[in-house]
This record gives sequence, C-alpha cells and structure tokens, in this order.
Amino acid sequence: MTTNTKGERVKIIDARGLACPGPVINTKKALAEADQVTVIVDNQTASENVQRMIQSKGCAVTVQKKEDGIYLYASRSGAPQIEASAVKAMADGPATGPTVLLIASDTFGRGPQELGHILIRGLLHTLNEVEPRPDSLIFVNSGVKLVVEGSPVIEDLQTLDQAGIKILACGTCLGYFELKDQVRIGTVSNMYDIAEALMGAGKVVAV
Repeated sequence: MTTNTKGERVKIIDARGLACPGPVINTKKALAEADQVTVIVDNQTASENVQRMIQSKGCAVTVQKKEDGIYLYASRSGAPQIEASAVKAMADGPATGPTVLLIASDTFGRGPQELGHILIRGLLHTLNEVEPRPDSLIFVNSGVKLVVEGSPVIEDLQTLDQAGIKILACGTCLGYFELKDQVRIGTVSNMYDIAEALMGAGKVVAV
C-alpha cells in the first residue's frame, strides 16, 4: 500500500487468473484498508462482479479496458454521506431475529453434481467474507456430509465457528449415512433443537 499526494491510502489488487469469488473478496478487503483501490481483472464477468460490489459499498468506480486486462478504479471519495436522521431511523428500527442458513445438501443448485460440489464450497468459503453473516448454520439430509472427516469445507466451517456462528448437524441424518463418529465440526443436534432454531429465526435461507 502507498500514499498519494493527497495523503490518501492507495492499493493495487491484481486479480487476474483468480477464480470466483476471489476478485470480489480481495477487492472488499482492500476497500476496508485503502481510500483508493485499483483492481485488475482478466474477464468481463469478474469486472461486473467487482464493480457491483464496489458500488454496493457506496464507492465511486470507473472502468478502463487495456491490453493486459480490465482496470477498475474505486474511490471512497464517492461514498454517499448518511444523514443523521437516517442513522437514527435505522437505530430505532424493529429488532429482527437471528438469520439461519439451512443446508440440506452437499451440493448447491440443480444440475451437474460436480458443479454443485464446487458451488457449495464457494458459498461456504465466501460466508467468511460477506456481511452480514448468518447467526447459525443447520445441516440436514446429505448436507451433513459437509461437517465430517474428509469434507473440503472443514477449514471454512472452523473459521465460521471461531467467529461465533453456531453450527448444528442433524443427528438422524448422520446416523442414516453412518457418519456420527466422523463429525469434525459443529454440534450433533436433534429435530427439536433444529425446529426451535428455525421457528425462532428472523430469517431462514435454505440452500
């Protein structure tokens, strides 16, 4: 990271060759540290994804195509100011319950199983970077395969667990797949606790 003549923190992110959601995640981290961020990507999809994320943070962004890639210039100087009344309205808004992510499969989406495995890994990895994050994850049916030995997402789940996100795995499902003795992360739960968590949630997102 460098500093320009205005004293602003400047950072350059070379995201060429990174698979989704790498460019977005790296850009988000850079925006948290710098006032001016230049992101270099090598395809239009990555450019559009990064641009949307930058704009969602209230930052100004310009895009320039060059021979060696697509350059996105993000500036916090374009961030809109929030009125004090808006801040008060948000503070006085109705309280919401916890957000629960219900994962009922070891794949994500409908289609080729191999692609589904790739997508679920990407989703759980990205949960460590997005805001807001869920308050708890509930794994049922074949989704419990993600919390056992050999799962490719154990490290991501451990990071979420360390951040205070509750992880529950259906004991009946683990028993069905004969995986109870292979659980590596989370709490082996029962349908009563799962139902209670779902009914007490402010929002349930099913995968």
